[in-house]
Amino acid sequence: MDFRLEVLTLPVTDVDRALRFYVDGVGFVLDVDYQPNPGFRVVQLTPPGSAASVQFGLGLTGAEPGSARANYLAVEDIEAAYTALAARGVPVSAVRHKASADWQGDFVPGVDPERRPYASFLDFADPDGNTWIVQEKP
Repeated sequence: MDFRLEVLTLPVTDVDRALRFYVDGVGFVLDVDYQPNPGFRVVQLTPPGSAASVQFGLGLTGAEPGSARANYLAVEDIEAAYTALAARGVPVSAVRHKASADWQGDFVPGVDPERRPYASFLDFADPDGNTWIVQEKP
C-alpha cells in the first residue's frame, strides 16, 4: 500500500497575506481558494514540480500560527532557487553546505563544492514564522 503525502497544513494569521507571499513571493501555484461561509476557508497551493501541496485558511487547524517548522523543499539548483526567491522579495538566508559527511552540524558558507546530493541549503520563513529549508537534490 502506498502512503503519499498530499497536503501539508500551515497555520497562518492572515490568509490573504499568506496567499500573496506563497504565490507572488515563493512562486507556488494556486489550486483552490474556497470559502463556503465566513468561518471556513481553504487555500491550497502547490510548489512547481511537486506532487504534494500546502493548505491554509480558516477553520482548518488549531495549531499556533508560525508553528510549522523545518518544512523541506527540494530543488535541482540551490543557486537558481536563491536567485529566484530573492528576486521576488523573499528574505532568504545565504546558501550554506555541510562541510563533512557526518551530517552533525558544521555548515559553511556557499554551495557544496562537489554538489553532493542533500548537502546545500538555504532557509526562509513566511510572514507568520513557518519555516522552510530548501535543499539541493541534483
